[in-house]
Amino acid sequence: MSPYTIPTQVRIGHVHLKVSDLERALSFYRDLLGFEVTMMYSRQAAFLSAGGYHHHIGLNTWHSEGMPEAPLEGVGLYHTAIAYPTRHDLALILKRLIEAGYPLTGASDHGVSEAIYLNDPDGNGVELYWDKPKAEWPMEADGSLNRILGYGLKYSDSFGNTHLGKICKKDVV
Repeated sequence: MSPYTIPTQVRIGHVHLKVSDLERALSFYRDLLGFEVTMMYSRQAAFLSAGGYHHHIGLNTWHSEGMPEAPLEGVGLYHTAIAYPTRHDLALILKRLIEAGYPLTGASDHGVSEAIYLNDPDGNGVELYWDKPKAEWPMEADGSLNRILGYGLKYSDSFGNTHLGKICKKDVV
């Protein structure tokens, strides 16, 4: 087979998740994270969007209604990453999650981005992040990235204990 390079304009359009309880999932994605419902398919599926796109997230119970969470160990989707346009926007959603008492599973400065991690009500991993300007990315002399996995930051209720907590304190208050 000959080599192939994917076109640079390709993007990932949406993620479609199997959930056990559609209303509970809507409470998370719509009511907490702020996505808008663009279409409901009976009481079995919903399509959600940010900014008027037809859908960024699909949710359905077609083969999963009432089922337990997927096991942590094994193959499958690790997380869905949702990109926020600015550091301030990431700070606002972090503040909202903290005020709602929603549990976070982690935070990281990846060098190229800053991220917070949580699970939706079905245990699906969710990353909320913003990309740093490319000029700030940590680069090697040959132009390659010198790190991307980042440094994990232990989440704490104390705003000052994490780098992202400082975002919230500085950018939201």
